[in-house]
Amino acid sequence: MKRIIPVCLLLLATHLLSAQNIPSPQQFLGYEPGDHFTPCYKIDSYCNAVAQASPSTVKTLKYGQTNEGRDLMVAFISSAQNIGNLENIRQNNLRLAGMLKDNTPADVNMPAIVWLSYNVHGNEPSGSEAAMKVLYALADPSNTQTKEWLQHVVVIIDPIQNPDGRDRYINWYNNAAGKHFNADPQSREHDEPWPYGRTNHYNFDLNRDWAWQTQIESQQKVKLYNQWLPEVHVDLHEQGYNAPYYFAPAAQPFHEVVTQWQRDFQVTVGKNNARYFDTNGWLYFTRQIFDLFYPSYGDTYPIYNGAIGMTYEQGGIGAGLGVKTRSGDTLTLTDRLMHHYTTSLSTIEVASNNAKQLVAEFKKYFDNNRNGVDLENVTYVLTSSDQNKIEAVRKLLDNNGISYGIANAAFIGYNYFDNKTEAFKNAGYQIAVNTLQPRGRMVKVLFEKESKLVDSATYDITAWSIPYVFGVNAWATKDRVSLGAYTLPTAVTPVQSNYGVLIPYSSINASKVLAALLLQGIHVRYSGDDFTYNGKVFNKGTLIVLKGNNQPNWLDAVNAACSAWNVQPYTVQTGFMDAGADFGSSDVHFIKAPKVALLTGKNVSHIAAGEVWSYFDNELNYPVTQLMAEDIGEINLSGYDVLIMPDGGYDVFDDKANASKLEDFVKGGGKLIATESGAEKLAGLGWSGLKLIEDTAQSSDSIIQKSYGASERDFLTSFIPGAIYKVQLDNTHPVAYGYPGFYYTLKQDARVYGSIKGGWNIGIFPSDAYVAGFVGSKLKSKLKQGVAIGEKHVGRGDIIFFNDDILFRQFWQNGKMLFANAVFLAGN
Repeated sequence: MKRIIPVCLLLLATHLLSAQNIPSPQQFLGYEPGDHFTPCYKIDSYCNAVAQASPSTVKTLKYGQTNEGRDLMVAFISSAQNIGNLENIRQNNLRLAGMLKDNTPADVNMPAIVWLSYNVHGNEPSGSEAAMKVLYALADPSNTQTKEWLQHVVVIIDPIQNPDGRDRYINWYNNAAGKHFNADPQSREHDEPWPYGRTNHYNFDLNRDWAWQTQIESQQKVKLYNQWLPEVHVDLHEQGYNAPYYFAPAAQPFHEVVTQWQRDFQVTVGKNNARYFDTNGWLYFTRQIFDLFYPSYGDTYPIYNGAIGMTYEQGGIGAGLGVKTRSGDTLTLTDRLMHHYTTSLSTIEVASNNAKQLVAEFKKYFDNNRNGVDLENVTYVLTSSDQNKIEAVRKLLDNNGISYGIANAAFIGYNYFDNKTEAFKNAGYQIAVNTLQPRGRMVKVLFEKESKLVDSATYDITAWSIPYVFGVNAWATKDRVSLGAYTLPTAVTPVQSNYGVLIPYSSINASKVLAALLLQGIHVRYSGDDFTYNGKVFNKGTLIVLKGNNQPNWLDAVNAACSAWNVQPYTVQTGFMDAGADFGSSDVHFIKAPKVALLTGKNVSHIAAGEVWSYFDNELNYPVTQLMAEDIGEINLSGYDVLIMPDGGYDVFDDKANASKLEDFVKGGGKLIATESGAEKLAGLGWSGLKLIEDTAQSSDSIIQKSYGASERDFLTSFIPGAIYKVQLDNTHPVAYGYPGFYYTLKQDARVYGSIKGGWNIGIFPSDAYVAGFVGSKLKSKLKQGVAIGEKHVGRGDIIFFNDDILFRQFWQNGKMLFANAVFLAGN
């Protein structure tokens, strides 16, 4: 016994010494946070150093990597007892939500979980600096106040949600700034260059991607988030540097599914934040700008999954290490991080003081979902003749922890595409989702045709119903519908042929097969009309791969690509068809593997360019060359077949020589694909054949007195933040192959085009085009007639334009095949 006691005392002393030696950020970095920007690897290293110094109270977890190979990590901080019981706390939280079905009952006496997320926008860097101070304050054994809080909460800190964007920004800033920061707002260090640090590698705004998870960072983060389901989540941002601090409660509109408890607790947190800010004389605002409606933010996604979700915004974008504001004060990085540090600790304090109620209300939220309390029993059944379209929906449901099945019996419901209440018609494949499940409110938010909007001054789009986004018809019914198990697709059966193969063309998966074959040099054709072979009808757009004059591995390549993208090919043994065009007909067209270029740079929206870049890299897996639009005068375009002109200002084409170069590219046989304001720029060039429909409203000679107090809302009559319209399609045109006679577009502006003389009006807005979402009263009449998608033959080439963003945030699934058709099929 005498020998054991000294050993125990030694271990205890070692533990205490380790705890006392937890490094502060200043000790570890060699400078005080705020004096310099800290690169991502040092922030990660600091978190790991704290965990190593205090393993009983802090743990770190690498949960993924970015596109550029930087680590994504979180830190868990709590009392030694809670950290020792961490996995049980996690599992218990899932039991509270009904997401873990085992024989262990949920315990409402467990700690609440508070998740703090920093720096989702790379050029909003103060959050990550604050995260280190927050971590230290929680881990510091001498801080008795935080030690008391951590008895009741587990804190999860994600210090850098967007490492690629952060390092892009701070590396640029460190290069642009001198030995001492320059507070002059006109200084170069406050004028960040394109594509800016806000976004990830592919120029995506990760704060709009929580529900859709199109980006690798979001996919990994939300997967981890759903393994914990915290009671409180805060997303800490920055805004323009002249703005005071914003914290919850949020602005209207709130989605109707946001509970009274969630609304009230935001006020509780806000009042505690205000107490600290008032003491320090710091300005702030609440209940303005930042609403709770669009479901894919870092506050709304947690809200719709039972948490108290909140956004905090510190003024600071473009401020660097210090900038002079309009008020004449110098706002420093130290000021900014201290504000985030304060609200972070304040939030933890409130959560700790209300931990029992947070856990109880969290459980109640999910219980109410399952039992239909304040939530209608609605079943949504989606159906398509193409299983890949249903599979795309299923994957979204899996990513969001939503349960599903198939409808086992006939029922009557509301038909989304026909706007009629009628008997359900199974198009071949289906998937059914019911609201009475743990994620019931999320189901309602994602699937209802149109969400109720109590205030049209919203921060983002106002319509996103899954059937329209994915182009899959749906029935919604309040009848009780028995659900059976969903069956995953069976593997594609490889084919053997000494003549050729037919590949149905009915989803983006077929476009991916085409891209894979072209990239391997496989010769592919498509049919410009329907035809029949062996009694089976093949629709226009069907891909035809023949052995003759093809690569020796043509059949292996076809089978591999079809297997990878779940498209069943069919053997064909002759070019003589039962009906329709034979393979030597002029209705069968050879597809040239195009060399594709994308205009980027300061003339172009970095978001729009990123959508196209990511689409080629991550969807089609097909090469695209990025060209700087401002250098167009020095670029040789003759080596490209397709030039993409996404949303942008394009001042470069105000120069006649540059505009002529674009014209020469098209007239010489090139294909120019323009979207959004890129198409509008073309409309200003006389040779393009595009013409915007101008507003014909006449001005009045009478004097109108406007209300100054209402000026902030006057714009709403001409506002369209994002509404769904049904575009009538000519699906005999190659751009619309694989589509029914319509397409659901997300309309975000007032642009419409006149009829294309000598061209094709591929997609038009009929008089009844409006489907869902807010549209200002002045715009509704204007958006009833006009062209949305068109093609114009110019010289030996073509212009194809899309009025809207058909690749919107990469989640607008229904537009992806249109874009592929424009690239690969149109103009052949």
